[in-house]
Order: sequence, then C-alpha cells, then structure tokens
Amino acid sequence: MRDFSIFDSFAKGEKRADKSHGTNCVIYTRVSTKEQADNNLSLETQRKGCYNYAERQGYSVLANFGGTYESAQTDERKEFTAMLDYVKKARKKISYILVYSLERFSRNDNSIWLSNQLRKLGIEIISVTQPIDTSNPSGQMQQKMLFLFGEFDNHLRKQKCMAGIRDMLHRGDWPTSPPIGYDTVRSNGKRTIEINEKGKLIRQAFNWKANEGVTNEEIRIRLASRGMNVGHQKISDIFRNPFYCGLLAHKMLDGEVVKGNHQPLISKEIFLKVNGFLDKNARGYSIVEENEKIPLKRFMHCDTCEKPMRGYLVKNRNIHYYKCNSKGCNNNKNAEALHNNFREILNYFSLADASDNLKALIRKQAAATFNQLTQVEKDDYKLLAGQQKEIEKKLQRLEERFIEEEINKDLYDRYSEKYMLEKKEIEKNLKNSSKGVSNIEDYIDLATEFAVKMASGWDSSDYITKQAIQNLVFPEGIYYNKKTDRCRTNRVNLLFSYIAHYKGVISEKERGISKLPLDYASFAGLVARAGIEPTTFGL
Repeated sequence: MRDFSIFDSFAKGEKRADKSHGTNCVIYTRVSTKEQADNNLSLETQRKGCYNYAERQGYSVLANFGGTYESAQTDERKEFTAMLDYVKKARKKISYILVYSLERFSRNDNSIWLSNQLRKLGIEIISVTQPIDTSNPSGQMQQKMLFLFGEFDNHLRKQKCMAGIRDMLHRGDWPTSPPIGYDTVRSNGKRTIEINEKGKLIRQAFNWKANEGVTNEEIRIRLASRGMNVGHQKISDIFRNPFYCGLLAHKMLDGEVVKGNHQPLISKEIFLKVNGFLDKNARGYSIVEENEKIPLKRFMHCDTCEKPMRGYLVKNRNIHYYKCNSKGCNNNKNAEALHNNFREILNYFSLADASDNLKALIRKQAAATFNQLTQVEKDDYKLLAGQQKEIEKKLQRLEERFIEEEINKDLYDRYSEKYMLEKKEIEKNLKNSSKGVSNIEDYIDLATEFAVKMASGWDSSDYITKQAIQNLVFPEGIYYNKKTDRCRTNRVNLLFSYIAHYKGVISEKERGISKLPLDYASFAGLVARAGIEPTTFGL
C-alpha cells in the first residue's frame, strides 16, 4: 500500500503552502515623511528597483502598495496594512513581497515576528538591494540581523529627537503645533508662536470664568455666538492648560513646569483662579487680582534676580506692596512709593508743560531723523515689491504653458504650489515692511499728542490702560533695586526717547533722567543705533 493519503487526518504539523508556481509577488514602497514623499525620485527609485528585480527573476507583479509617506515605527500603517491583508488573502498565489530595502518594510521590534508569520504562509520578504537567500537558516539569520540594525537605528534617531525636544522645552520653546488660540509664524528663518483671533476670545473666556463664575456650557454658548465653536470637553482642556498663562507642561519635562517664550494670553493669577488654586497660596499674603492700586505688578522686575515683582496687600495695615517672589531675595517696596517714582520718570517723557513751538520742533526733528533711519526699510520694500511682480509673472506664464499643453497637470500643480508659497511669503514680508516705512509722521503726531497727557493719563486710567502705557514707553519693563532705591530699564520706546532727548536739548537741560538713571547723551546714542518701532503704538 503506497498511497497514504487516507492517513492524512492523522498527520501532525501544518502542511506547507503549495508554492510550485513561485513567481507571483507584490511590491511595497514607502518614505517616512511628507517632505520625502514630495521627492518623486526617492519613491520612483524604489519602484523601478523592485520592477527591475522582478523582471530579472521572472516574477509577476500582482499588486503595488505604498508610494506614499508612512512611519515605519508602527505597523498600523494604511498602505502597509492593506498590503498585508492582500497577501494573506491571496497567500496561495503570492510568494514574495519585494521592497527596496528591509528598512522600507519595518523598523520596529515587530519586524522579525512579522517576517516569521509571513514565512509560515509561504511568503518571503525580499530586499532588492540586500539580496539574501532566506531559504536556509543562515540567510534567515542575516535578514533578522538587518531588521535588528534597522530597529537599533530607529531607537538612536528617536533618542536624538527626544533629546532635542527636551532641550527645546527647557529653553521655553514649544516643539509642536501650539494649542488653539495660537499660530506658528515663520519669518526670516525664525519660528515664533503668536496669538490669533481665537486666542483673544479664549482670553475673554478665562476672564468670564474668573470674574463672573459662569459655567463652561455658558462660556461655550458665548464663544459660539462670536463665531468660535468649541466642545464642552475642549473648554475644560483649555482652562487646565498652563500654556495660556505662559508656562509649558509636557510629558518630556518629567513632571516639571517651565516658563515658555511665547506671549501669555492671561496672567498666572487668572489661571490659578479659574482652576481654584488662589486660596491655596502658602506665602502668608493674598495675591490681588488686576487692581488699579498695583499697576506695576509683573511690569516691574527685581534688579537682583530679574524676576517679575508681584503685588500684594497687607490686610491688617491695608497697604499694598510689591515683592520679588524669589526665595531669600527680600526685594520689596511700598507700592505708593514706587508709584511716585514712576510718575516722576513719566514726567521726563511728557510734553504737558511744553510750548507749541517745542512740540513742533520735536515733531520736525523726529520725522527727519526717522525718515533717514528707515531708508533701508524703504529700499527693502521696493525690492519686495519687485519680487512680487516677478512671481506674478511666473504664475501667469505657468498658467499659459499649461493651457497651451506645454506642461502636464502634475508639473503645473507642483510649480503652482511652489510659486504660490513664495508669493504668500513675499506678501507677508511686504505687509510687515509697509508698517515700518509708511505714515511715520502720523505715528510721531500720535506719540507727541499722547506724551502731552501721558503722566496725568496714567494716574487716572484703569489697570489695563496703565499697563498698556507702561509697556508702550518701556517695552522691556523697569527694574527696581531696593539697596540703592533706584530703577533702571534696558529699553525705551524709540519715539519717546526722542521726545525726552530733544526736550532736554531744546530746553537746555543737561542732567537727563536721574530716576532711571539715563543722561541725554545716552539717549542720543540710543537713537542713532536703533530703528523705528511704529507697531508698538497699541493704545
């Protein structure tokens, strides 16, 4: 009895897949990022390499997968999963999966297991640039080693990437897309995070929550009425995100919170109040919210440790103070005493007692000097305007060539997108440049008129307006030193420094501003080096 087929039901182990045909295959190509995907040569090289190999070996290509960007760190990839589903369903027909290199297939610790599972189905993974005979244990070991090297390289890259992200966070730079309310802006190779229109609405939402105690649902309805639709859970996430008060919280910081370099939407006090933490302050005094009696809070810095000074109320004496929060610094000062100093400082930049002739002379001199200083910006503006015309000509010519069928749609789309991005960047730079070179006289008139009532206006204004005036004149704040009982500043708004400088020159005053201390000669040097800042006029 030579036919033992009747005993097949008693056999052990799985029957090997019938691969007598042995010539059918599928091709899988992949790049890791969209930037690589835009480089058609990379994907095309993979595809051609696989097809050439199949032709040399006499293989029939039944299907093509990939041709796009998918991370190899996870096997939950759309094209990759589709390819695996296809070969499993057609396992009786498919003998090989062709890839350009093994790292195009997978770079994680699942790759060896996956290759073994496919091998059980009679399907081998073949790298056309790393020819290995996997029909024997030695070849299979070589393939596994290549998978392991790919995984090792992947871990090294991840480690370097994570270290870079961690360094960015510790520097105060947010590494990914910012939360709702902020935009990522790139200009001259620099990346900044700026508040957008939604951010202004989110600021209102925080204030509603802090000052009115309204529910999240009511806030959601108010935002929707203003054109911003946010889910109830999203509102809760926003209120608990310290990013909005200028701090960074990220799992890469290992439980630490650091100060961010972006502009905060709200104060830390507002954030704490919204989240119910203000009553847990353990320093023995209560933080006072936005209060006209302490307008220098966060604007005044400690001259010793350079941290913002906070305002607080000594309840049993009903007296407000400013205090540095650094442990052991002990830099504090009676609020009214500091206010008197600040009023005297503002008077040096005020034109309240200036004659009409003096105001006219200051206007005239400032306009002449600023026009001279901004000549470079004007030249840049003309250059950008010329570039704008050139890119518009390129777009028009590209469209003509497409209509006349000189180029195909793929080429048209590629260059059209490229030119449109260039045009958008030029228009953005033009817009920014126009702010600095136009209407200079208007800005000077605004500044001098504002300077007439600046000191008295600061006294009679509410908290928000006082802070706006302070930041307008001194963009980087003022530093106070308790030991010397003196203030200093790193920067004065250029137009107001001009006003103080020429006010002193024309009035034949020699001393300058003793309260900061700055002399008029130092102002003259500052004016000569700096450029105009018309965008700082936010009142």
